[in-house]
Amino acid sequence: MLAHPLQRDAGAMDSPAKPVGYEIRVRGILSETLLAGFPDLVAEADGSDTVLVGALLDQAALYGVLNQLEALGLGLLEVLSDPVPPKRSSRLARRS
Repeated sequence: MLAHPLQRDAGAMDSPAKPVGYEIRVRGILSETLLAGFPDLVAEADGSDTVLVGALLDQAALYGVLNQLEALGLGLLEVLSDPVPPKRSSRLARRS
């Protein structure tokens, strides 16, 4: 029995992935020592929480950040994605 011939998927692996912007809300205000574990993200204080903002290349990078949060014992509250990568700002900015 013959299988269907392979058909080229329109652009599936032809071009590099475009980064996706993420906002990752974590319980508590993170210290500079903890923030060092997330060098590709910018931290923003929002009330008593920290929001990590930045562009991640793919799902593997997102899972890497989530695994790092778990390894550090941090409480994950929310993950939001935006197809437009955010602009980088200061390391720890206070949200109004």
